Amino acid sequence: MGSYIIKRLFISIPLLLVISFLTFILINLSPLDPVEVVLQAQGVPTITDELIAQTKDELGMDKPFIIRYFDWVIACLQLDFGVSYVTGKPVWSLIGPAFLNTLKLTLVSSVVIIVLSILLGVICAMKEGRIMDKSVRGFSFFLTAMPSYWMATLMIWYFSVKVDLLPTSGMESYKSYILPVIVIAISYAGIYFRVVRSSMLSNLNEDYVLYGRACGLTERKVTMHILRNSLQVAISIFCMAIPIILGSTVVIENVFAWPGLGSLSVRAILGRDFPIIQAYVLILAVAFVLFNTIPDIINAVMNPKLRNDI
Repeated sequence: MGSYIIKRLFISIPLLLVISFLTFILINLSPLDPVEVVLQAQGVPTITDELIAQTKDELGMDKPFIIRYFDWVIACLQLDFGVSYVTGKPVWSLIGPAFLNTLKLTLVSSVVIIVLSILLGVICAMKEGRIMDKSVRGFSFFLTAMPSYWMATLMIWYFSVKVDLLPTSGMESYKSYILPVIVIAISYAGIYFRVVRSSMLSNLNEDYVLYGRACGLTERKVTMHILRNSLQVAISIFCMAIPIILGSTVVIENVFAWPGLGSLSVRAILGRDFPIIQAYVLILAVAFVLFNTIPDIINAVMNPKLRNDI
């Protein structure tokens, strides 16, 4: 098992290098000179050739491209993403707390999504074709079709303004999590529970189910065996849900004024603060690669036959 994990991690290294390279050249995609972008972000009124040359020397932009790239990669491995063009503060001092705030919201939302998806998926699979199954699927389809920003606005209007029950913004207490988590869970649980339901239905027709019932196993034990086998497919979906939610909280964080990566990235884009944008893109890319590897490892633990696929 250890060799399998090492092989999977080594496979991810080339992909991470490609992602880091594409992230690094992000600043060069601007039609302006990168140094001019820095000076404009700092609010310099008059940009002269002497000032450009001085800034290049201070930021090391006068070095060859490939050297700057490797210097940047080595610095990122040490969590040094450079200095913000706008504030002049280290990027990690800004993006670190924001990342933790977004991660908290993501993890709480992911737990709620996984529990709801499994619960609804099992119920709908066991009640296939009945009123319960059709009602849950129809209602979930209606909710997932609603734009998240509109749903968030409606909830703020009702629960925060009209009823005055929950806060509209910030993260002062556990109550601040309720509305954002509900909006995120509704947006994704309605999609992922269909995966559990579909996997459960495909396993219902397997021979081991008929054999288990013939041996006198209770329906509860049979359902647990079906769920265990069904989750091997759903694990990959659930693991990938975490980075997807991590990267899609931009709208929710801005609606609820959540001090996370989404709010920070929007301010960085508007202010052309490229070091923060680069760090944001790199963190999300690493999260996607990481959570694409984790389900393979989990499935290999559950099913030893998969360890020979590499």
